[in-house]
Amino acid sequence: MTRREELENNPALQEELRRMSCGEHYNAHTPEMYAWRDEVKKLLRRLNITEYHEPTMAEITRQLLPNSAPDVFVEPPFHCDYGNLIYAEEGVFINFGCIILDGGGVYIGKKTLIAPGVHIFTAEHPVDANERDKWESCRPVRIGERCWIGGDVTICPGVTIGDRSVIGAGSVVTRDIPSDCVAVGNPCKVIRRVNGKS
Repeated sequence: MTRREELENNPALQEELRRMSCGEHYNAHTPEMYAWRDEVKKLLRRLNITEYHEPTMAEITRQLLPNSAPDVFVEPPFHCDYGNLIYAEEGVFINFGCIILDGGGVYIGKKTLIAPGVHIFTAEHPVDANERDKWESCRPVRIGERCWIGGDVTICPGVTIGDRSVIGAGSVVTRDIPSDCVAVGNPCKVIRRVNGKS
């Protein structure tokens, strides 16, 4: 049995992962959680040093993102917390230098394009320092089908972006964006409708 398989069957790890993915308070700093993320880092290291289009690159991506479509393409370098909580559908392309903190689940619809340097965060920390020392929580991020997320965009916890929307480069998305929009800025706001929508 591999170290990864041992961890997958560990009740303490499973409870923290359950709490994390359900949006409950959880402890990211248990020995089991550190060990699990260490296993993810080993896969990330392999992905990030593999020669471009080498067959092993697709194999590593499948191991890292087991709940994503087989044709999802990730350009190294890439970083994530867990990988198995990224749910990317067919035709998703994730470009260079993306960081996805996927503890709350990140859902990416078909044919969505993620530009270089995009950061997607699901983890949240309490504002009160005493509480922050004890726990954190997560909220999922949902990105619709056929979206284009521009370079260096930051998407904050709990955000939903509707189908076919475009998020302009450098934007910070702090609230939901509807379908068929172009949205830009910090904080990100809709500036116009697209695809003939009024």
